[in-house]
Parts: sequence; C-alpha cells; structure tokens
Amino acid sequence: MKTLIIIPAYNEEGSIAAVIRDIHKHAPSVDVIVINDGSSDRTEQCAINAGARVLTLPYNVGIGGGMQTGYMYAKQHNYDIAIQMDADGQHLAEELPKLIAKAEHYDLVIGSRYVESTSYRSSHLRRIGMIFFSGLVSMVTGQRFTDTTSGFRAAGPKVIDLYSQYYPIDYPEVEALIYLKRKGCRITEVATEMRKRETGKSSITPLKSIYYMVKVTLSVLMSAMRYDRTVVSK
Repeated sequence: MKTLIIIPAYNEEGSIAAVIRDIHKHAPSVDVIVINDGSSDRTEQCAINAGARVLTLPYNVGIGGGMQTGYMYAKQHNYDIAIQMDADGQHLAEELPKLIAKAEHYDLVIGSRYVESTSYRSSHLRRIGMIFFSGLVSMVTGQRFTDTTSGFRAAGPKVIDLYSQYYPIDYPEVEALIYLKRKGCRITEVATEMRKRETGKSSITPLKSIYYMVKVTLSVLMSAMRYDRTVVSK
C-alpha cells in the first residue's frame, strides 16, 4: 500500500527532525511530507535535513488548512493511505503498522488512547473534555468512539478524496468525524500508546479550550439536526 505520512508543523524545530527519523526507523517504506504552516523558526530546514519533503505555506493557516493541503497532495499523488501525525513527538512511529494494517479494511482508523488501557495519562480537565466529546459524537453518529480528539489517524482513498475537498478549519478532529460519518465512511479505533508533547508549547490555552468546546459542541449539534442515520455503517 502506497502510504504517506502527513505532519502539520508550526514552529516545531525542536522536535520535527526526531519525529521524521523515528518514522524512517519504524516504517522505512512510507513517504513523509511536512506541511510547514508559516513557521518563523527552522522547522522547514530541520525537516528537510531529516529527509522529509516539505510544503511551506506562506502564512499560518491553522491545522485545518494544513491538513487539507496534505490530503490534496495525497490525492494528487495517488496514495492509498494517508496518516496524520503530530510534529511534537506525541505519536509513536512504532504504532504505525497497527494503523496501516487496519486501514486496508476501513476508511478511517483512529489511534485511540482509551479504547483499551494504555500508559497515557492526560490532565483531569483535558480528560473531561475528551469524555464529553466522545459521548457527544457517539450519540450523534450511533457509533461508539473513545478518543474523538486524537490526531493520530490513517485515511484510505475515500477519506483522502473527501478531506481533499473539505476539512474543518480550526480544532477540526471532532467535526471531521461527523463529516465522514455523514458520508457513510467506515471508521474504527485501534489502541495506540502516546506520549506527552516532548518540546515546545501547546497553542491551546485555557481560554481557547473554552472557545473550542463551545464551537465544536454547536457544530456537532448542528450536524445532528441534518444527520442521516441511514448512512451509518455498523
């Protein structure tokens, strides 16, 4: 299966090279593209030096625009699987074979920290948010999800095509799932280990967290109003 790893990155010079080297170590046959989202540091050069292809955006467009750029690239170059990974080292390259194997049978595979017991431990507040969104999406779609905010995901050809046409703009993980379920995609989760951010600082502040919860909740509820349960694949 022709596989592409998409890494959206904004000012991640401290971690991006190690992430790329780890991918090459554990999945040497995959291609890696870094979407350099208008970084002001050495993210671009560090990624190139580590052996990745880099697409540099002229200014910061956010995670949604960066990921759609990656999926457009995957479609144009006829990849069978496109896997999203974070640039901060949270996602482990050694878990890639799990996602790739499952992606041969599903449209989207989510690397989940909670579908089974793992060593990952989040803050109390973040865990509450994860439980809330997982319950909300499960209620709307009729399918149980445990980790709707995970950004470690493997997409097959159908999802690559859909995401190349549309991808939610900011804080997109939850909205993107609703979108796929409305399109009749087959989605599953697989247990994966993750680590906390190794370098840098998260862009999600307490104030942004409140905005995120309100915005995504309203978006999900609006989607629920027009959601067609006949397309849900059990």
